[in-house]
Amino acid sequence: MVELGYTLSSEEHGPMELVEYARRAEEIGFDFVSISDHFHPWISAQGESPFVWSTLGAIAVATDEIEVGVGVTCPTMRIHPVNVAHAVATVAEMFDGRFTFGVGTGENLNEHVTGHRWPEHDVRLEMLEEAMAVMRNLWSGETTSHRGEHYTVENARLYTIPDEEPETIASAFGPQTARWAAEHADGLWCSGPNGDVVEAYRDAGGDGPAYTQLHTCYAETEDEAIDTVLEYWPNGSLPGELAQELPTPAHFAQAARLVDREDVAESGTTTDPDPQAHVESIEQAIDAGYDHVYVHQIGPDQEHALEFYQEDVLPSVR
Repeated sequence: MVELGYTLSSEEHGPMELVEYARRAEEIGFDFVSISDHFHPWISAQGESPFVWSTLGAIAVATDEIEVGVGVTCPTMRIHPVNVAHAVATVAEMFDGRFTFGVGTGENLNEHVTGHRWPEHDVRLEMLEEAMAVMRNLWSGETTSHRGEHYTVENARLYTIPDEEPETIASAFGPQTARWAAEHADGLWCSGPNGDVVEAYRDAGGDGPAYTQLHTCYAETEDEAIDTVLEYWPNGSLPGELAQELPTPAHFAQAARLVDREDVAESGTTTDPDPQAHVESIEQAIDAGYDHVYVHQIGPDQEHALEFYQEDVLPSVR
């Protein structure tokens, strides 16, 4: 069964707006929402970056049934995995079985702020593996001590923990990390209808849920939608590993000057106001092998997009 979700973009909206969008997504009939965990927005024009764990607590109170995931947290540099485990355990207890924890190796944009050196991807993956082991030990409720290559934990115990260990889904953008996720995580988290990634995950024995996010911008005209993307989300059209390597919103803004209207069209972002274009985008992700597909409406106009999906998109997909 495929579940359909909605993005709560922490880079573009304040905390109480995000709470309201989660409530509306539940009201409309989305199966889940995913909220991003960022210290900085990608570019300053996006304008926000609330602390995700505080926002999640409010969402837990404002919603009743909708599944909620954080997509994704980097529990290795900016925040010690002991503190991330503490936050996750409390939030999972508040959501009472409807919370999913997404993890990834992070972006320099967010993780350099405490002054740590930004290591290469293989090192970050080692750090993530060790951090996940620390967190899982803590979620058992047992006293945990750990002396590893990257982390030290002394006599730590979490007293408020959920009945079941939080489901941990690992982000991957290529086959190598997808195979790692098959071994070390409970599922796969991706972006776009990338069939090679989910295929690599399944071939490596991964049998958990596969999440992917689709970028979209619904507006009255396609030109208006593209204008909105260029203003608020040009970072989505940057090539390669720039999103993992650039350190500040100012650097992203500089790089984004190279993005033009054709780049937006080629990025895979859906800007056509025809409902069928949005339906086909979701169906493409489903056909690629993803069973949790969620859409990110770019820009400030969330309410019209939510109504559009309620009336014209979700019924067609389902």
